[in-house]
Amino acid sequence: MGLALVALLSGCTPAPTTTTPVARTPSAGSPPASAVASPQLRLETYPVPEGSRPHDVAPAADGGVWFTAQQAGYLGHLTPGSGRVIQVPLGPGSAPHGVITDRGGAAWVTDGGLNAIVRVDPTTFAVTRWTLPTDRARAQLNTATFDHKGILWFTGQAGVYGRLDPTTGHLRVFDAPRGQGPYGITTTPNGDIYYASLAGSHIVRVDPANGAPTVLEPPTKGQGARRIWADSLGRVWITEWNAGRIGVYDPPTDRWQEWVLPGAHPRPYAVYVDGYDQVWLSDFGTNTLVRFDPLTERFDTFALPGVRAEVRQILGRWSEVWGAASAQDRLVVVTLS
Repeated sequence: MGLALVALLSGCTPAPTTTTPVARTPSAGSPPASAVASPQLRLETYPVPEGSRPHDVAPAADGGVWFTAQQAGYLGHLTPGSGRVIQVPLGPGSAPHGVITDRGGAAWVTDGGLNAIVRVDPTTFAVTRWTLPTDRARAQLNTATFDHKGILWFTGQAGVYGRLDPTTGHLRVFDAPRGQGPYGITTTPNGDIYYASLAGSHIVRVDPANGAPTVLEPPTKGQGARRIWADSLGRVWITEWNAGRIGVYDPPTDRWQEWVLPGAHPRPYAVYVDGYDQVWLSDFGTNTLVRFDPLTERFDTFALPGVRAEVRQILGRWSEVWGAASAQDRLVVVTLS
């Protein structure tokens, strides 16, 4: 997709490199009906270096986008206007999964290959690692979120969740209440932490004060709760991978609601709630991005280019919704304008 052009840092670890892929392209094929009805929405894709297999994305403070190159073992930074990609190697054996940013713009990575939490400085690209204890090897680190006090909470599919204090470096790992499965994780507006258990088909509310877990059961058994996101009202949305549904839990009322996605065989993977409380999903079954309006209970679908995109995570900012199309080595963005 491009040549390594510039070495930006020197030292003992490999330096980041810069690549310039080909220009962004609009999604191929006829636009879906929802796109015709809502011309203010525009879907575009950006190629990243071949073999990256981008897993998660996070908008960067400088207008760019961070992405985890899970197969290639680096954290990438894409500049949308030019298509320029900076590659930050994370170390031998790296297989980064999730990425989020803190208030200062630093990128925080959950790296399953290194079994470590990794911080990448947004200016120098310096890499700092916090490795899990030796008795927590192969935790299969997945995703992370910050609570309101700046503590990083994370999940591991091998049956753990944990917390890292970035100020002191103190790291603690907890056993998940029902073993394997912790996957997506989110923070609600009131500061509660929730994670979804894919293998366990439940969600867990975590007390940020002491890490104590409370298991919550969605109505559909064996639904495969995968990703999770909170809206502005504190409701918690999940994708139900096995059941082809989207679910929402309302903490004040302790009530659940679920909806089946459109299409013959939906397989919802990622979920993200934008600034307008519209719920965005990726559907492997129909190769689409899906927007759900909780007020009207309407689904709008947006066809992704190619046969199989496999968007594994969605994150955004006010005017943009970004996803990582892992099977195509591309990032995808819906612009809300």
